[in-house]
Amino acid sequence: MSSEMTMRVWRGRAAAGGAPEPVRDLVEFSDGSGSARLVAYPERELPPGGVPAYLAARGSGARSFVLWADEHRRERVATVVTASAAGGVATFQVLGAHGELIGTFVREKALRGRGLRTRWTVQQAGGREAVGYKGRIVWWCVWWSLCPVQALFMLSALLGNGGDVARGPRRIIWRADGRTPLEFRSGGDRLLLHAPETDWRLAAALTVLLRAFDSWLGDPWDARKK
Repeated sequence: MSSEMTMRVWRGRAAAGGAPEPVRDLVEFSDGSGSARLVAYPERELPPGGVPAYLAARGSGARSFVLWADEHRRERVATVVTASAAGGVATFQVLGAHGELIGTFVREKALRGRGLRTRWTVQQAGGREAVGYKGRIVWWCVWWSLCPVQALFMLSALLGNGGDVARGPRRIIWRADGRTPLEFRSGGDRLLLHAPETDWRLAAALTVLLRAFDSWLGDPWDARKK
């Protein structure tokens, strides 16, 4: 039986001034034996320049955030830092509470890395690389063929007449040595853990990072202006 990670993003507004608010976003874990349980509270780790500097760095593919054990930031579970980000390729390290390496992610943007689709490489410390591609080729072909129609829907929406634009394929299946250790399903934004040896902290970090790279038609949780 596969386990599952999901992220719940808070859509409210931050209070103005005063003491720091509790962390609102949540990561939940379910192993199928009962109700999902909270395992982490993700929050952006801002550079010295604050939110404007973070948003500026996002353009190059950089991301940085903390996974807290509680909503009041008393203990870190893990930290995700950008090791490098240039030319459409970004490398991230997942560090434990004491700075130990848990694993590494590499994101290679479509047409900028080694393929027509965005390529995600996941490697747990001491383990083998697992490689996954965003969407299936056949569904990308269908999506691109509908672009002229979608452009009309977009124009209609901008003019206030309603209409929805279909998002591109987002499912990712990671493969390593003939196995499928991880799978991201766009329905419900769920990360499935098919390999029991996967460190849950690595899976939680990947779930949050994937949501930070939501498409331009989506709503990345870390792109907030405040």
